[in-house]
Parts: sequence; C-alpha cells; structure tokens
Amino acid sequence: MTLRELVEKLSNTDIQGDANISISSLTCDSRAVRPGALFFALRGVQADGHRYIEQAVASGAAAVVLEDAAFAPAGIPWVKVTDGRTVMGHIAALFNGDPTATKPLIGITGTNGKTTTTYLIEAILAAAEKPAAVLGTISYRFGATTIQASHTTPESTELQSAFRQLADAGAEAFVMEVSSHALEQKRVDSCHFDVGIFSNLTRDHLDYHGTMESYLDAKCRLFSELLRPSPEKPRRRAVINMDDPYGAEIARRCSCPVISFGIQGNCDVRPTNVVSSVNGICATMITPAGTFEFTSRLLGRFNLSNILAAVAAGVALDLPLSAIKSGIENHTAVPGRMERVENRSGVTCLVDYAHTGDALENVLTTLKELATGRIITLFGCGGDRDNGKRPIMGRIAASLSDLAIVTSDNPRTEEPGSILEQIRAGITPLGMREYQRNELADGFAEQGFILEVNRREAIRLAVNFARSGDIVLLAGKGHEDYQILGTVKHHFDDREEAAAAFTEKVT
Repeated sequence: MTLRELVEKLSNTDIQGDANISISSLTCDSRAVRPGALFFALRGVQADGHRYIEQAVASGAAAVVLEDAAFAPAGIPWVKVTDGRTVMGHIAALFNGDPTATKPLIGITGTNGKTTTTYLIEAILAAAEKPAAVLGTISYRFGATTIQASHTTPESTELQSAFRQLADAGAEAFVMEVSSHALEQKRVDSCHFDVGIFSNLTRDHLDYHGTMESYLDAKCRLFSELLRPSPEKPRRRAVINMDDPYGAEIARRCSCPVISFGIQGNCDVRPTNVVSSVNGICATMITPAGTFEFTSRLLGRFNLSNILAAVAAGVALDLPLSAIKSGIENHTAVPGRMERVENRSGVTCLVDYAHTGDALENVLTTLKELATGRIITLFGCGGDRDNGKRPIMGRIAASLSDLAIVTSDNPRTEEPGSILEQIRAGITPLGMREYQRNELADGFAEQGFILEVNRREAIRLAVNFARSGDIVLLAGKGHEDYQILGTVKHHFDDREEAAAAFTEKVT
C-alpha cells in the first residue's frame, strides 16, 4: 500500500514528502526495519523512538510516523501525528486487511485464568464448527500455524500481522488474552471485539501500574471503551465474574450489555449440584439459554470459574448449548497449567504457572481439598518485578503446604538471594521451622520451609523428599522453557527437570 492510502482516513495528520511511496512493512522497532518499512517513532516507558529515527532511515525505512517534528528525517517522507500508538494501530489493521472487523473476536483480561479460558473457548468454538485461532501467553496458533509469542499481547503491528496470518491459515474466529499493559498502551485499540471477558483482579504488575486503581483502570478500558457497539460490531457483550470484588465496578463501567457469571449468587451463568474430586468436576450449568449437565477433567474451584467464563462467552456468541457442553467436556489440558509430570514413585507432581499470591492460593487451596498425603510446594518470585507480592506469596505457600521450598524464578538482574530473603520475610512471622539442607537427609517431620537458590537443585529436593501419595507443586514458571539470569535466557523447563529427577530417584 502507499503511504497516502494508509493515512488518508486519519484526522490531525501532517504529511511531508512523497505520499505515494510504497510501504512494504510496519514496525516500531528500529532493529526490525527493512527496506520499504514504515517506522513508527513511539515514546515508550524506557526509550523514545524518536531517537532511533536515524537508525531506521539507515536501515532502509521508506517513511516515518512521528509525534515531534523536531526529529523529522531528511530525504524521506514523514507524517506528524498527535498520538502515535493510536495511529499505529489503525494503520496496522488497515495494512493487514482488518481481519477482526469481519470475524468474531473474544478478548479475555484479568490477573489469572486467561490462558485456560482461551483453551476452553477454543474447544467450544470448534464444537460449534467455528475453528478459532488462539493468541496468548504461550503462542499465537491455529492448526499447523504457530507464531512465537513475544508478549501476551504484542504491539499492534505484530498483532494485526498475526491476525492476518491466522485468518489466511483458515481461522474463522479469534480468542486472545488481553494484558493490562496492552490496554494501557493502546495495542488493541484497533481490534474489533465481539465479547470481552473479565476473569479477576488481584495484585500483579504494580511495578508498572503503580496502584491497584491504575491497574483496574487499565483493565476497564476493554469494557468501557473497546466494547462500545460500532458499525462493524453492533452487537457486543461483556462477560463479568461477579465472584470477584471488582466485578460489580467493571460491570458498572461497561459500554455494552453484561452477562454475569459466578459460583456464588444469582448470576446469569452459574453452577449447581457441584461435585469436585481428584478426577475433575461434575455440575449442572444454568444459563439464560437453558440448563445442561457437564463433566470436566479440570480440577478445583478456580477452574470451575474458568469454565463459567467460557460458557458465558458461548452464550454471548449465541452458540448452541450442545456445542458449549461438548467443548467443556472435550477440553484437554493446558500446557503448564496443573500439568502432570508422570512418574513411578506414586507422587502427584504438578507444574503450574501460578505466579501471583491469588493464583498460588487458589491452586494450593484446591490441592488441600484433594490431598491424601503431604503437599510440597516449590516456588519463587521474578526479579525486576513487583517486590511487594514476595512476602505475600511466601506466607501463602508456607501456610498451605507441609514443606515450602523457596527458590529462584526468573531472577533477571536482581540478586537471587535477596529475592529469597524478601519471600522469607512473609514466612518467618508464621513461626514455622526453617530447615537446613543437612537436616532433611531423612525427610521432614514437621511443617516448615527451606531456601534453595538453585532451581534445578530445588526441584531435586522436592522430588527426593516426596513419598508415595504426596503432591509436589512446582509453581511459577508453568509452560516456560527458559530461566532468565541477568539479561540472558537459558533453557530450563520445570517439566523436564522434574522428570529427570524422578528418573534419578527410581534408578
């Protein structure tokens, strides 16, 4: 497309130079510029893209979109705009044929449960013969097409390109996780949502948002702004978890009709006759479209909430109840979400992505209800992230486990030992025994915790301490197959490490 075609419908733009120049790609990363690219100079949290215009031009940028004309390049066209991020989203959608304008798009935001809910909705849509692409923390995928996920929700240029590729591969709908960062930074402002889902809101990302109020405001943008009925999508719906303390406030701010869901209260979508066991969940589902009985292999109350969210989304899309029931019952496990590590030791070993206090508490509360033996929990907290949740997670893990093993997550540029000390600060007020490694040669007899900075060694400890009938929870990293030490990613997969440790234990 030409530069003129990309910007002609935008207001408050100032084009300088040849507007008929051909544009072959879009990017806001000067390192990704190729000949013919349109480069967007954005002001970010850590860097100002205007300072990289010269580098972009040297790499072959055909034109530049900027907010400050003082940085205007010589020799190539440029466009001055007021809000570079909003303009980038509009141009990215147009450049890629605006795939979400004509296909259903379901967006899920919240602190926990997003990934599992996307998989459930994918299964429901498949049962309704609407094959869907899923864009989330793990990957952006449809059928044999998989695009590596750089972020939960990437920049609009990458996101719209992914929509295009997935649509070309045959996707008839899109289900995506929508992060608070993406909402705050307007990465999804040109996405045409049909349904927006709120799962929950607990402490997370305060290193970025600062306060829970700001975090809430970011999440609310999906419901108050991006779900307003439009010519492309006149019938939009919000699906809100009313069990969450913030649910009522988000519902109040919605700009479209709300479908409520919850385990408690008289919500639009709710369960009754719930039976939960180590084998899964059985219940009767009540919805505005009718009632049906279902069984699921997922475990626990928090997964029941995820199921309710997916059912409510199906109702919002007017899908047949038979397809909704089939999708829920045929759903398979999500990578890194209560994922089992098979072993011959009689131990239930689960790998889960729980990396917030609320998520960890949900998982451990569920496991305590199902446990017949002891619970050994291994966890850590990421470096260069919200350090206020570290003692909170320490208290939760230690109080709900027989043995808590505190170890590294992704330390990044922080000193791993100092992270562990901050976690310990939440445990010591509980008066529990802190074990040293040499004290555990013969296992442990009383509830307590131990610090082990090396995650590989910590996993070996957890496996070696466990006996038949115990549950070992490896929390925090889930599907991730890396560990970030300093600024470098190293291959590391909790599932692989646990499997190797069990093999060593047996042999």
